[in-house]
Amino acid sequence: MGASYHQFCPVAKAMELLDERWTLLVVRELVSGSERFNELRRGLPRMSPTLLSRRLHQLVRAGVVERHVDGTDVRYVPTRAGRELRPVLEALGAWGVRWIGELGDADLDPKLLLWDMHRHVDHSAVPAGRTVVRFRFHDVTADLRDWWLVIRTGETDVCDVDPGHEVTVTVDASLRALVQVWLGDLDWPAALRGGAVTVTGPEALRRALPRWFTLSEFAAVPRPVARA
Repeated sequence: MGASYHQFCPVAKAMELLDERWTLLVVRELVSGSERFNELRRGLPRMSPTLLSRRLHQLVRAGVVERHVDGTDVRYVPTRAGRELRPVLEALGAWGVRWIGELGDADLDPKLLLWDMHRHVDHSAVPAGRTVVRFRFHDVTADLRDWWLVIRTGETDVCDVDPGHEVTVTVDASLRALVQVWLGDLDWPAALRGGAVTVTGPEALRRALPRWFTLSEFAAVPRPVARA
């Protein structure tokens, strides 16, 4: 637990645990389905492993998370208390969409974007067999420019090195444009018409690609008129 506010208010007591840096983002990853340490690290790429370990220990001790050990396999699973934080996180995210201003360049992270996208693949819409989507971000440094999603029945892998499979379609975009699409600030048709995002590959697959992803859960949040 963090430092006490010395207030009986339930909000104050909850925040003694939850307002420490990164804690709610760790919970976000846990309730989104990440269970293993390396999965959590991929959803929190700028968090140090040492701090992640400390926050997980705090959440376990607080009864928000359970640590399950089976040989060398260690999983972190939200308890009922942890699962009840999902609507809190959804409300915070929706509020952030409506009222927080434009994202800065430092907020844009291809690692987080591709990790989020891999959790929102609509496998019923993707062609049978193996589908490989290559992403090229022309406005980032060379070490972060190329990414691949390898989609198979029921599973999706995120690769930051060429997995060696034939590419089905390639998506070329600025990182900002694809984040805007993902968050619902720019729809796929407008992004494609305006050239902010281009897709190369067989025509039928190019046209189908937007349907392969269900977008962020925050994409449907109504924006205030002033934001729109």
